[in-house]
Amino acid sequence: MTKVLISAGEASGDIHAAAVTAAIKKLRPDTEVFGMGGDALRQAGGEVLFDIKEHGVMGFAEIICKLPALFRLRNNFVKVMDERKPDCLVVVDYPGFNMKIAKIAHEKGIPVVSYISPSAWAWHKSRAKKVARIVDKVAAIFPFEYDVYHEAGADTVFVGHPLLDIVKTSMPRCEAEAFAGKKAGRKLILLMPGSRLMEIEKMLPVLLEAAKVIKQRMPEVDFAMPRAGTIPLSMLEEKIKAAGIEVKITEGHNYDLFSVADLALATSGTVTLEAALCGLGSIIVYRTSAINAFIARRVINIPNIGLPNIVAGRQVLPELLQEDFTPEKVAQAAWELLQPERNAQMKRDLDYVRERLGRPGAVERVAELVLKIAEEKK
Repeated sequence: MTKVLISAGEASGDIHAAAVTAAIKKLRPDTEVFGMGGDALRQAGGEVLFDIKEHGVMGFAEIICKLPALFRLRNNFVKVMDERKPDCLVVVDYPGFNMKIAKIAHEKGIPVVSYISPSAWAWHKSRAKKVARIVDKVAAIFPFEYDVYHEAGADTVFVGHPLLDIVKTSMPRCEAEAFAGKKAGRKLILLMPGSRLMEIEKMLPVLLEAAKVIKQRMPEVDFAMPRAGTIPLSMLEEKIKAAGIEVKITEGHNYDLFSVADLALATSGTVTLEAALCGLGSIIVYRTSAINAFIARRVINIPNIGLPNIVAGRQVLPELLQEDFTPEKVAQAAWELLQPERNAQMKRDLDYVRERLGRPGAVERVAELVLKIAEEKK
């Protein structure tokens, strides 16, 4: 029996890990897949040994505070490697932690597949060389990612972007509109503060204030918020009530929600690319501590942080970061994007983003790759 150890540390990684797990199970139903993930990994048939709800962190300073817990988690992964002897380790995003356990697995002779690899193209290309030394295969999801890792000497294959397989609606439009609370003649704006507790604390209050400003300027607008499984419903309800604005909280069916909404106010992350693939544009926002921002500005070497903008190679969606992330600036950007001419241009730009991501089938290609490497190990 083939055994695959998998590690995904956040909500977006959980989705990708789950998709690969489901594809592996479809190809080889008796394959054991176990490791770190969340509800999505469970539903796909994976065994969740370590739940992502306990381990999500953001920013440089916050990681330092979580170091004792991360050390314990690393040691627990080592124990799993020794006791269950996986045939392959698949690391999905979450690079700060995952590259450490990849190194341990490599030293133990366990083949490693890196999927949603560290963003060496955004930081420094020397990072790709470090990954190349400890990873047996890099499954690149962007063409420019393939170039960076291939040049660094990593065994790299361009699989295409998995969201082309994952992002699919499941409801007829009329049903999706009812689910979302979309009303005739009114705009629907989504508030998407993030999937980590620290993001909710930092982003949501500003987004709610921005929503109030938008409502004053455009009364014919409604708001909805898809809840990430990592965030307690009570926390969102409490903050919305304190802000004094009506926001409908939705559960699941995010892609149906995206397909009928008019705009999103979204914390930078994979969700902005998911929305883009549904034809939904975002105002991309982010705020972190002063020390995190200081470090990031010195180590990130790309002009934009939003994934749709990175894929497009230019800024097709507005980014409001740090001191620019204010309720007034968010509201102004929202008003501009909802103007017919600007909105039509945004839709054309989002079509271009989709074209840049390659062809569907990435998830199946990764599953086949993982099984091939795991079976060669046996």
